[in-house]
Amino acid sequence: MFLAANGVWLWTTIAVVVWIALAFWPARVAARKGHSFFGYFLFSIVFFPLALIVAYMVSDKTTTALA
Repeated sequence: MFLAANGVWLWTTIAVVVWIALAFWPARVAARKGHSFFGYFLFSIVFFPLALIVAYMVSDKTTTALA
């Protein structure tokens, strides 16, 4: 009961929810560019900062080449 009284479970739950919510950001960016939402979601769960950078730097598959 000491952990529950300490608020560790509450803050851990909040941290996990925020962590998962933030993981949607790079996944959504990649999905808008035509890449796998689920793949980038898993990538961002593990490596959020790198996934965010990669999601913004990958090429857009949804546009057609003009050449």
